[in-house]
Amino acid sequence: MADITMYNLPGCPYCAKVRSKLDDLGLEYDVIEVPRSHDERTEVEAVSGQTGVPVITDEANDIVGMNESDDIVDYLEETYA
Repeated sequence: MADITMYNLPGCPYCAKVRSKLDDLGLEYDVIEVPRSHDERTEVEAVSGQTGVPVITDEANDIVGMNESDDIVDYLEETYA
């Protein structure tokens, strides 16, 4: 199990942006696919307080429920680049 977990919706361009950065940095991460319906996204809501994606957690750095793709990409670059 990797330290980083990403909550992802297939076909989401913002999720693709974050996954691309994770891959570019060569980071290991787990992916949790979320349902299309926001009403069914209880797991990501419990982690982040909202139902939008992408969301990441990073246990190594006590990051829980970070959202907004630009913020996530900036965090990954600052922390792992």
